[in-house]
Amino acid sequence: MRVISAAEVQAALDFETLVGRLRDVFRRDVQAPLRQQYDIPISGEPDQSLLLMPAWQAGRYVGVKIVTVTPGNGPRGLPAVMGAYLLIDGRNGSPSALIDGPMLTLRRTAAASALASAYLSRPDSARLLMVGTGALAPHLVAAHAAVRPIRDVLIWGRTPAKAQRLAKSIKLKPVRIEATEDLEGAVRGADIVSCATLSSEPLVQGAWLSDGQHLDLVGAFRPDMRETDAEVFRRARIFVDTREGALAEGGDLVQAIQAGALEPEDVAADLFELTRGERAGRRFYDQITLFKSTGSALEDLAAAQLTVERV
Repeated sequence: MRVISAAEVQAALDFETLVGRLRDVFRRDVQAPLRQQYDIPISGEPDQSLLLMPAWQAGRYVGVKIVTVTPGNGPRGLPAVMGAYLLIDGRNGSPSALIDGPMLTLRRTAAASALASAYLSRPDSARLLMVGTGALAPHLVAAHAAVRPIRDVLIWGRTPAKAQRLAKSIKLKPVRIEATEDLEGAVRGADIVSCATLSSEPLVQGAWLSDGQHLDLVGAFRPDMRETDAEVFRRARIFVDTREGALAEGGDLVQAIQAGALEPEDVAADLFELTRGERAGRRFYDQITLFKSTGSALEDLAAAQLTVERV
């Protein structure tokens, strides 16, 4: 069995190729049951989450990702998300590869947002706001820049020093990347707003949105978490990666429904419908679109297959 490192995963999964592979896998017959999540109490800090995410393409590959999300890891200098991916031969059941889980997750998550953006953001989108300074942020910036002509990026975080360090660390020519402490002003001026935080309180307010914007909501993977208020959902046309996952786990979406901002049937489309041409994405230039991502095991399977092919 091959063991594939984080560096090898990142080198294998360039966003242009990975976005195309995700588009293909959402069009195919790949089985991906809703992930299993278990909350594990840790004394003196927020609960840890254990996530099990299986998927398979009959006769070809079976895979499962085992992930822990530990919000209290920040002070330890460790990433909140860690884990591993096991890829199995679908014909004989033998393990094929053990792949670094965090990097696989970072690349496929960012690529899913870029895939959605290709259908939902304006083709001329040039200004990106990144809300959040965690491990996923630089990958989201690069992924959005792979599908849209991004020229200016602002990064906002609760700790300004972290936002400044992140802005300096991202090398993406000819894109200009700077930190900001003015979240409202940055939201109002962005073409695309991408959020990847562990927030449980709204950060982005619906009153701040401008016509023609696209919102990419990647954090809030539990029903008690959220990155936006309900007004955001009243103003935007809503899309998700998978209906089953987003309606069960997407905190922003779940709480907006509970607040009466929309009904489950108001979700315009998921990535299956968008990639297969069954539903339209952005309908007109001034429309506000929103993509809520909770992640799907089929994304992991596609990224794992591509990694093994290239390493």
